[in-house]
Amino acid sequence: MAYNNLIARVELTHVSFGEVASVIGKAGGDIISIDVISSSGETSVRDITIEVRDADEEQVLESLRATPGVKIINVSDRTFLAHLGGKIAMKSKIPIKNRDDLSRVYTPGVARVCAAIHEDERKAYSLTIKRNTVAVISDGSAVLGLGNIGALASAPVMEGKAMLFKQLADVDAFPICLNTQDTEEIIQTIKNIAPIFGGINLEDISSPRCFEIEERLSKELDIPVFHDDQHGTAVVVIAGLLNALKVVGKQMDQVRVIVNGIGAAGVAICKMLINAGVKRLVPIDRDGAIVRGGTYQHPMWQWLSEQEQVEAQEGTLKDLIRDADVFIGVSRGGILNVEDVKKMAPDPIVFAMANPDPEISPEEALEHVRVFATGRSDYPNQINNVLVFPGIYRGALDCRASVINEPMKLAAARAIASVVTNSELNEQYIIPSIFNEQVVSKVRHAVIETAILTGVARRIPPEFR
Repeated sequence: MAYNNLIARVELTHVSFGEVASVIGKAGGDIISIDVISSSGETSVRDITIEVRDADEEQVLESLRATPGVKIINVSDRTFLAHLGGKIAMKSKIPIKNRDDLSRVYTPGVARVCAAIHEDERKAYSLTIKRNTVAVISDGSAVLGLGNIGALASAPVMEGKAMLFKQLADVDAFPICLNTQDTEEIIQTIKNIAPIFGGINLEDISSPRCFEIEERLSKELDIPVFHDDQHGTAVVVIAGLLNALKVVGKQMDQVRVIVNGIGAAGVAICKMLINAGVKRLVPIDRDGAIVRGGTYQHPMWQWLSEQEQVEAQEGTLKDLIRDADVFIGVSRGGILNVEDVKKMAPDPIVFAMANPDPEISPEEALEHVRVFATGRSDYPNQINNVLVFPGIYRGALDCRASVINEPMKLAAARAIASVVTNSELNEQYIIPSIFNEQVVSKVRHAVIETAILTGVARRIPPEFR
């Protein structure tokens, strides 16, 4: 059961604090601290910090509102408090203390630097923030599990991602929320702002527009473009699957894999599975399997139907899950049950990544599944994009890669998998923690090495010379 700390600012008139504490306790809350904000005569204002189960939060507040002499002025919790004023800030590297400092960082000295970049644009990588800056861009059309909530409401997610870039990989990322969901406008806007950035990270853009936006930008810009909802998810899935297959003693080219939910993430997962060596792939969406030889309006579904690894058998998930070695779900909660899992091949692997409710709950599945993973942090084996994007961009920026290509993504997946040693590997531990300090360094190294081998690196870092 999830708990939250909320802070209620209350005005108390002709009521004792003991009575208030009793009301909170009976409603399911536990008082952690009390701060007196003001007190005069019979009235006082206090901030009461209350630990409460998520399910009981509204009951506590309603009980307080119903208590004579209690007026709730404001309610906040630690999550909202962490967002006050935004979660990120910009600061200067060099203090400006006198006119001499000013003349060097601004006019007139800065003109010489501008002229140098005008003569050779490559110098922007050494003389501006370009070499270490990523734009985190969204149109707010597919935010987490919230859907199309718009550009402004997507900002807290983009800020959070910028924080992770900085803390985990020392990449300076900036949130950019676009007030348009027109594909052409998005592409042109990103192209217009791209010169100052070393990379573009697309986030929470709905399918199928996200495919065209990423593909066009990758072709029309000379800096790496990466849609994390697609490729970040796919990279971590492959990393987890590599280790899960070791646990069950199966090979990538021998297993039959079902991917359920063929949107942005599902398509990217299918692509990476094929590149990783899967020979028997069953992509399934709401209306049934996408089959080899079929005809589809969705361009990426059509691409899948042309791949020899995709099975030709039609049917629904319930039909086709029989004898599957691996189920990968990026769809919706509750679509699998115990009977479905029992139909799978021996030692089944299930990655149920729908959020907040997995395709099948761990409580139902674990007795019948050899390896189980979700997208949630409260169960073992969390498939989390945070394992990917900091290291993949750290590597791409350090070698000034022009793109993040498929071999680089597969190298990143293998690097993540390698963080879990053979002695550590087991059913409950197939994927490392996002706080494991080896993740970023190993992903960075693998990405740079592969960028050099595939000819997309424009700079060779000293340790690779």
